[in-house]
Amino acid sequence: MSEQRLVLLLKISICIGISLILLGIYLHSFSDYMESLGVTGIIISAMCIAFGLVFSLPTKMYLTFLLVKRESEAKEQ
Repeated sequence: MSEQRLVLLLKISICIGISLILLGIYLHSFSDYMESLGVTGIIISAMCIAFGLVFSLPTKMYLTFLLVKRESEAKEQ
């Protein structure tokens, strides 16, 4: 897999993660249906936020590592 394709997949993963976090916040704060579900609604919104964090955080660290590595290689040349 080329580096450009990997970076694209990581950016897509970040977008999915942020979307899941925003969905979880919306469900928890503004959805009356989740309130009517009680504890189950809280668990559903918390799982959206948790999976969003799983998708977004490691990819941000890896993309930062790639960008720092690319910058250091550019300075050497």
